[in-house]
Amino acid sequence: MAVLALVLLGIISYGKLGVDLFPNLNNPRLFVELTVTDCPPEEIESKFVEGIESTSIRQDDVVGVSSIIKSGAAQITIEYAWKKNMDEAFLDIQKALASYMNNSEIDEFVITQHDPNTAPIMIVGVTHSTITDMAQLRKSTESYVRNEIVRVAGIADVELTGDEVVDLIIETDEYKLNAFGLSTSDISSKIQNANQSVSGGNINEGGTQYLVKGVSMVATLSDFEDLVVGYKSVGASSTSSASMAPIYLRDVATISFQNQRPENIVRINGQRAIGLSIYKETQYNTVQAVNGVFDALEDIKSALPQYHFEIITNQGGFIENSIKEVKDTAVIGILLAVIVLFIFLRRIGTTVIVSLSIPISIITTFNLMYFNGQSLNIMSLGGLALGAGMLVDNAIVVVENIVRHHNQGKSTMEAAIAGTSEVAGAVTASTLTTIVVFLPIVYLQGATGELFKDMAWTVTFSLLCSLVVSLIVIPTLYYGLFRGRKKAVLELSEDAASSEITSKDIRFTFYHDFLNKVLDMRGLVILLAIALFVIVLLLLPLVGTEFMPRSESESFTISIKMQDGTRIERTSSVVSSLEHIIYDLVPDSVMVYSHVGSNSGETNSVFEGEHTAVMKVQLKSKTMDVNDLINSISAYTETVPDLEVTYSQDETALSSLLGTDAAPLVVEIKGEDLDVISSLTREVQATIEPMEGIFNISSTVEDGAPEIEIVLDRMLAGQNNISISTVINQIQSQLSGQEAGEFEYEGELRNIVIKVPEKTLSDLMSMSITSGSSQYMLQELATVRETVAPGEIFRRNQSRIGKVTANIRSNYTLDQVARDVRKRTASIELPANYSINITGQEEQRQESTRSLSLALILSIILVYMVIASQFESLMHPFTIILTIPIALTGAILAFFFTGNTLNAMGVIGIVMLAGIAVNNSILLVDRMNQIYRSGVSRREAILAAGQQRIRPILMTTLTTILAMLPMALSFGEEAELRSPMALAVIGGLITSTLMSLIVIPCVYDAVEQFKDYVRK
Repeated sequence: MAVLALVLLGIISYGKLGVDLFPNLNNPRLFVELTVTDCPPEEIESKFVEGIESTSIRQDDVVGVSSIIKSGAAQITIEYAWKKNMDEAFLDIQKALASYMNNSEIDEFVITQHDPNTAPIMIVGVTHSTITDMAQLRKSTESYVRNEIVRVAGIADVELTGDEVVDLIIETDEYKLNAFGLSTSDISSKIQNANQSVSGGNINEGGTQYLVKGVSMVATLSDFEDLVVGYKSVGASSTSSASMAPIYLRDVATISFQNQRPENIVRINGQRAIGLSIYKETQYNTVQAVNGVFDALEDIKSALPQYHFEIITNQGGFIENSIKEVKDTAVIGILLAVIVLFIFLRRIGTTVIVSLSIPISIITTFNLMYFNGQSLNIMSLGGLALGAGMLVDNAIVVVENIVRHHNQGKSTMEAAIAGTSEVAGAVTASTLTTIVVFLPIVYLQGATGELFKDMAWTVTFSLLCSLVVSLIVIPTLYYGLFRGRKKAVLELSEDAASSEITSKDIRFTFYHDFLNKVLDMRGLVILLAIALFVIVLLLLPLVGTEFMPRSESESFTISIKMQDGTRIERTSSVVSSLEHIIYDLVPDSVMVYSHVGSNSGETNSVFEGEHTAVMKVQLKSKTMDVNDLINSISAYTETVPDLEVTYSQDETALSSLLGTDAAPLVVEIKGEDLDVISSLTREVQATIEPMEGIFNISSTVEDGAPEIEIVLDRMLAGQNNISISTVINQIQSQLSGQEAGEFEYEGELRNIVIKVPEKTLSDLMSMSITSGSSQYMLQELATVRETVAPGEIFRRNQSRIGKVTANIRSNYTLDQVARDVRKRTASIELPANYSINITGQEEQRQESTRSLSLALILSIILVYMVIASQFESLMHPFTIILTIPIALTGAILAFFFTGNTLNAMGVIGIVMLAGIAVNNSILLVDRMNQIYRSGVSRREAILAAGQQRIRPILMTTLTTILAMLPMALSFGEEAELRSPMALAVIGGLITSTLMSLIVIPCVYDAVEQFKDYVRK
């Protein structure tokens, strides 16, 4: 009943567990963004950024500070240790930087926290069958579609992009204004005076109080056209009012409704659209929120049949598919394990008993997950899928031993007790060895540790549950099912030399004679095992290593950056050309979502503008490999001047969580002088460009936005009492026009914009500057020259840097490319205090390799300690530990023959393998010790133990391998994350099991012989 109670509670706990893509990770980064209008980068750097960096890096647990500075803006990224409480860090940095927040020279100062959970859960593109005017489409989308989606439970906000707003545009005629002595300021003043509603107090009449209000609101276009903006003389006299005629606005300007110049342009497959970025409430379940949005969209489609909705990104669907794939993988693995059990046992009763240990262990695990505050995510469920095959290991060993005792003539109860107690120590030790390897992972610092904690806890909980089930539930079930039977199955006799089998279940009688021959040449066997291990280690460089596995996603993002100052129309034209290139390369099987301009949702939003764009490309079918498509697009874009294009496969949300760079290869040039850094950066770029393994090479060396400098003649300006601010203000009004209030039209407030004709450089030279009653042309007062603003300044850990980035071709690995880059750049002569380093994913790869290698060593030490405690010996635990290098051999060979690279996920699998691979050796050595101590000769004890343990060893190995096989095959969303772990465990188990049955008996024989020699 206690077990049933735990199962019931487990079912309840399962329903209460949250569902998410990843564990509750929050990349420990804060962003400081500041805007200082018209301030050059060097000045922003010296006045603000250096001080902010110095203050930030002194905060507790800060591990790095990096900055990007451009004309008028800067972004400082503060990186913390993963253990840091980010709410506390946010408050601390706010206090530390309070002086900058109150600095009057800074126009805008914002501190934000990097939280991938605040990204939109969905991006939806809205188009219409006939409406192409984005202002008209915006009106209905904003007033109905947006409001319907916002009402959905869990939805916090919906932002529109690609929309346009209608303004009342007053296009003035400069020549007529000059002729009548009017300016845009005069026009603006007249409009504002005529377009207002003014309260004039109250009056009382008959006990009723009335509000006196003067109304002079302009309501129609004709009202604007008839607006008097001045007077002109029509007679000889200039003083008589009768000789003055009114000047109407229509006389000096054209009035019309026009769409504002868009801040951004959105297209879906070349058609203008409006993008809806949908955000959820922070703690709300993503999948439920997305499902609610889909229901709302179905209702909207019924109400607006001509509106079309294209799902661009769907975080909820991605999570749902990922979780479903992990669940399916676990179920398939469990079914395969049960089939293996039946094939070996050939009896439904014992198969059912062992199989029941899986669901009982998993369901009771949900209790521990719930109280540990975990969620159902691809890592925790991946842990269950990885552990599914191991959950039956203990049960197999226990039931196998119970059956053996039952067949020796003992009663069912005696067999259950004796059989369980005999192997209790071995199964406990084997379970503990698997659990202790996860302790270093739980305590591992950094991104890798945070990511794998959920998996480590889940596997630990499930194995503890399986141990309890195997020692308590399995004997109870066996007793209940076989009570009253004298024998369950016929068994190989205790005489190891006997090979008479009358049972119908699978036996391995050949192993006795084979092992006897192997023991005769044990020295050669041990030497061959050592030689194989050394040879495989030499193969490791050929395998290649990376930080994280590459995704096989059918979607990727293209980030486009043109020269600063490029207008949105030109950027849109370039993006349109790229769209057509993609359509030509992959006709009828691709969806392209383009966002030109600001507000694309990228991290560096402070640097977005009319010169930037983001394209999301989704292949609808696998007619072309993503890497091949990227290579083809890159071949077109490399020849376009002033165009910087970067590609990033939509690998996982993991990239955002771990804060990896968009490009996998990043080469940093560190120094102080910007000119020297630029020169070295160009040299590095030229040096690595011939490399075959990389493409789409770009650098941070670029010119800033084009500028016009107006240098005032100080003497002439002083004589005429003209300042530079007077000149700039008058130029601004002539170039930009101005707003003149708002008025209501068709239910919406419209801006009134006085527009002036666009000016060329020659027009600028001839602009009139007024001082009192005098007028001058700009070229009389100042020299006008074209310049280029300083480019961006990049800093890292308080030093200036330049960066060269590149993508890596699919048939090359990160470590291979990094070695080639180091070799090529070693010949570059560097001035004192300048250095070239490979950072980005290579830096993270090295860090994860170091930390995981330490975890592996610590795991081996802990495993040795557990085994030594169990066996109360220092020699035979060493014998068992030899299984680990044998397992490592299989893991490396698995990566080598499958063509996969060894990455952080694979190394985690190897760490897990350190605890799993020794289980078979523990069973074998434990039984050898038991028989040997009973007085049997050493050789006979080894042969008897081998014959008795070969079947449970092969059964437990096959169930574990087959349970992990679906995961290793990389099916479904995010499968690439878990596949290397399963691949490492499967490869290691194959070699460790086969070699354990051959090498471990030889080592045991040699160790015991050595012990006998020492005693003598």
